Amino acid sequence: MHSTSPYVAIVDDDASVCRAIRRLLLSIEIEADIFLSGEEFLSAWSNDPKRLPACVILDIHMPGMNGLEVQRQLSGSGISIIIMTAFDEIGVHQQALSSGAAGYLRKPFSESILLSTVKTALQEQTSSEK
Repeated sequence: MHSTSPYVAIVDDDASVCRAIRRLLLSIEIEADIFLSGEEFLSAWSNDPKRLPACVILDIHMPGMNGLEVQRQLSGSGISIIIMTAFDEIGVHQQALSSGAAGYLRKPFSESILLSTVKTALQEQTSSEK
């Protein structure tokens, strides 16, 4: 991990979405890694706990462990979480935000909305560390 740039984990079962978000983040010098499932992300984190992301961009609907379950696993970790979904369900939206999500994005979202949400989440993360 580069000490000069924040690290963001992107967790979505759609590899093309992950690649597009990663390219966008890299374009503004934010390091990003891709995980195609909640289990893959949690396993990587448990295998290397020093590689703690400042923020996780997390899809709700994935096979296996869904985004809300991953969010619960991360509770208390200090990681900022941005939830994204193609299926905007009122109860899910409220649950994600009441569980501490820093943002909630409905696909498709604009690049500017994503970048603004990530920057805000990273600023909140930095502020909470002080």
